[in-house]
Order: sequence, then structure tokens, then C-alpha cells
Amino acid sequence: MKPVDGVGQPVAKGWTFQDQYSPIGEEALRMHDYMLMPVITVITLFVLLLLLLVMVRFRRSANPVASKTSHNTAIEIIWTVVPVLILVVLAVPSIRLLAHQYEPAPKGALTVKATGYQWYWGYSYPDNGGFEVISNILSDAEALKRGESPQLAADNRMVVPAGEPIRLQTTGSDVIHAFAVPSLWFKLDAVPGKINEKVLFIKKPGVYYGQCSELCGARHGYMPIVVEALPRAKFEEWVKTQGGTVGPAAEATTTAAASAKPTPAA
Repeated sequence: MKPVDGVGQPVAKGWTFQDQYSPIGEEALRMHDYMLMPVITVITLFVLLLLLLVMVRFRRSANPVASKTSHNTAIEIIWTVVPVLILVVLAVPSIRLLAHQYEPAPKGALTVKATGYQWYWGYSYPDNGGFEVISNILSDAEALKRGESPQLAADNRMVVPAGEPIRLQTTGSDVIHAFAVPSLWFKLDAVPGKINEKVLFIKKPGVYYGQCSELCGARHGYMPIVVEALPRAKFEEWVKTQGGTVGPAAEATTTAAASAKPTPAA
């Protein structure tokens, strides 16, 4: 599948989060855009206004005799209670978003295991025969030839079905790595000797780019992640080309996908 400009990857002159293509990502982006940014902007402007007011009103030339006021109960109550109320209001959607990110995968969800190596990724499919796909960075020339951005493209992608929950497990073979795809709002550490797990849900077919996000050695910056989401039928065709199997496990996954609902919006 060819990538689409501006979808699942950085854009020229981009200054905020990438567009999101997962239910969790959409919820998190809404919280950032409609709650965090307005609150931060208002608080910043208010504090700036107070600073300017103090600088003008209480400057030395206007107050040759400095005030010796040391206490104001009303002000202290206000600047304690108001921030607490703001934090409480923000805590509700924050905790809800955090809980949604760690809801367990439904029974029968497809399992994909991502293993971080120095310095490449391996993707194994235990539900489809256990085969592993090794993914290395492409040279700049090869990436451009394939119509992809240099340092983002990989020779083999992590291929998954779109529109259904995926049980994504991560581990490391040597040092700590991190599997991160910004446009899917997904980041999970890959720790040697440990399996971490989280649900990945990609709303529509496409190519989504990420990168190892834990400093892991000399070539840390050359461990791109490329996730290709396909319709279920196309995914099963791909599995067969890799020598994998499509059987009862895949049928159970399809049933789970049909019954699963995306995470509710905030």
C-alpha cells in the first residue's frame, strides 16, 4: 500500500499533533485542543496580566515607601481553591482517557508481538503460525524510489487488519526500546524479559509511521516503525504470502472485531 501525504506521518511546517486515526487518539486530541490548550492559554495570559499590573502599580517610583503587608486571607484562599478546582475538572477526562488506553483486548483479538532489537524491529504473529517479519530502515535512495520519506521507511512493515482491536505486545531482546506511532496515539516500552501489552485500533486502512522512542544505542534514530493497516481479507492474503496460517484463530478474531466497539468519546 502506498502512503498518503499528510496521513500517518509528519507534515511540512507541522507544529502540533498529527491527525489521529484511532479512537484513543481522537479522544486525546480533543482533550488537548478543547480543554488543555484553552486552560493553559487563559492561565498564562492571566499570570502575565498580574505581572504587568504589579510592575506598573508597585514600581519604586510610584511607591517610595514599600508596603509591609504580609498576609491576606482572602487572596490565599482564592489562589489555593481555584487551582484545585481547575485540576479536579481536568482530572476527570484525564483519568477516563488513561483508563481507556489500558482497557484489555477483547477475547479472540489478533495478537501481534513487536520485538525491539539493536537496531531494528521484529513482528511476530502467534495467532497465524508464529512467523516473524524483520523490519530494517531503508536507505534514503530506496525510500524515495518507493515514494516514502527518508528515515521513515522500512523494508518490511508491520501489517495488521484495520477496523478491529489488536492485542499488541512489546518486548526487547537486548536493551529497552519503545514502540511509538504518533498518528495512532500509541507508545509502549519494549523491555527485555518483560511483555507489555496494549490495544491498538486503527480506524481505516493506511500506512502509519513511527519510531523507536527510547534511547537504545548508536543507531537509535534508525529504527523506524511502519504499520500498514489492511482490510481483513487483504490481511489474510498477506499472512498466506508470509507462510502463515489463517484458521480458527483468525475466525475468532473476525468475530471479536464484529462485536467490539471503539472507545467512547470523551
